[in-house]
Amino acid sequence: VQLQASGGGSVQAGDSLRLSCAGSGGTFRNYHMGWFRQAPGKEREFVSSTSRGGSGTQYADFVKGRFTMSRDNAKSTVYLQMNSLKPEDTAVYYCAAKSILTGPYNYWGQGTLVTVSS
Repeated sequence: VQLQASGGGSVQAGDSLRLSCAGSGGTFRNYHMGWFRQAPGKEREFVSSTSRGGSGTQYADFVKGRFTMSRDNAKSTVYLQMNSLKPEDTAVYYCAAKSILTGPYNYWGQGTLVTVSS
C-alpha cells in the first residue's frame, strides 16, 4: 500500500490542524494504521494507532486529550485531529501501515510538516 500524508502547516499555539493519510494500491481496511512524528534532532516517536476496524485506538501520553485518530475505510483514509497544539508538537508527522497487529509497520508515508509557534 502507498500512503500519502497531508494537512500539515504553520499554526499558533492553541490552534488545531487535521492531518490526513490516504492509502492506495492495497486493501486499506486490511491494515492497522499509525501516526508517528519526528522533531528536529530527535528520534521518531509514536503518536497514535488504530486497528483495522477503527477500534482499539491508542495514544502517546503527550497527546492524550488533545489528538484524535480516526479512519474512514470507505475513503481509504486515516485522520489525526490535533487540537490545543503546543510548540513541542512541531515535527514531521508520518502515517504508517502494517498488516499484522503485533508486527512492525511495513509501509510509511512521506511525512507532513507541522510547525507550531508560540
